Amino acid sequence: MFQTLYSYFWWERLWLPANLTWADLEDRDGRVYAKASDLYITLPLAFLFLVVRHLFETYVATPLAGLLNVKEKIRLKATPNPVLEKFYAATTKHPKQADMEMLSKKSGCTVRQVERWFRRRRNQDRPSLLKKFREASWRFTFYLLAFIAGMAVIVDKPWFYDLREVWKGYPIQSMLPSQYWYYMIELSFYWSLLFSIASDVKRKDFKEQIIHHVATIILISFSWFANYIRAGTLIMALHDSSDYLLESAKMFNYAGWRNTCNNIFIVFAAVFIVTRLVILPFWIMHCTVVYPLDLYPAFFGYYFFNFMMVVLQSLHVFWAYLIIRMAQKFITGKASGGPGTARSSQALLRGETDNSEEEEEAVKNGPLSNGHPVLNNNHRKTD
Repeated sequence: MFQTLYSYFWWERLWLPANLTWADLEDRDGRVYAKASDLYITLPLAFLFLVVRHLFETYVATPLAGLLNVKEKIRLKATPNPVLEKFYAATTKHPKQADMEMLSKKSGCTVRQVERWFRRRRNQDRPSLLKKFREASWRFTFYLLAFIAGMAVIVDKPWFYDLREVWKGYPIQSMLPSQYWYYMIELSFYWSLLFSIASDVKRKDFKEQIIHHVATIILISFSWFANYIRAGTLIMALHDSSDYLLESAKMFNYAGWRNTCNNIFIVFAAVFIVTRLVILPFWIMHCTVVYPLDLYPAFFGYYFFNFMMVVLQSLHVFWAYLIIRMAQKFITGKASGGPGTARSSQALLRGETDNSEEEEEAVKNGPLSNGHPVLNNNHRKTD
């Protein structure tokens, strides 16, 4: 049965155009082609990435956080209370009014005290500022290096300037060593993100992030199997072109450098919109949807690859909506118009699950502006 499923999975009509077989992609005459077995190395490399990430966050990101004056806010701890703790752990972290009154009777506290206890208890579970800064630093470093490496891989290739060259001779296109390592490193990194997503700071778009990572892994893997390598390198480099800007904006946001953060975010928003909403759909997807049909009839792999591209593009539209809203608030100055507005406008930069910081009772030293305290105690610093 396993052999039958294996045969169906690797049926040539699923992966390759008509009249082509896997034998056509066997190495010969010094030409090397992509093979599915090449991707086995990405799993151990993913775990190596996790080790490197731990070392980077410990010995690079943490000292950098100190240099940028990334400081934790003092959070008041909830007083130990077995009744409230049991309800918090087993039922919900956000009890309704009826639950508050019930817990008030059981615990001997007033309703107001119960509300305060749950607020402080939720704050205890919130990820630390240092943890968020270290994660952003790691992603910034990888995306920046990956973008530089990606451009080095494709900038001297004819298909970087003429997208019709992407399909010239397809699928009999030999693989270059630079393409091999670019693919292996990118795929390994996304595997590492998927492996660590449960322990990382949980974002508001947690489900969308999982969909994005899975879709990206499937796209990279499938493009390797079907020898869509030229298109794949273009797509990966295009995505890396804006991601490092977002992570750098987050880093400055955590450091309290609001003006720098906002300026970088505006640049990020512009790059994101141009690359993900203009170049990707109207150049790259046009290249993967239209040009192949000039060479061969559509087959399953053609439909599958472009379907996954549509999934990614849908996520880009969703994120672009959030990004444009934030950029508009930064440009108009509404991002600092009040605690509620600031919290909602910087939700993506914070990368957290909850909408609010819930720390009205935390000890405050005042907000920061570009790393310096502002003598205005009427507004609290929004993380």
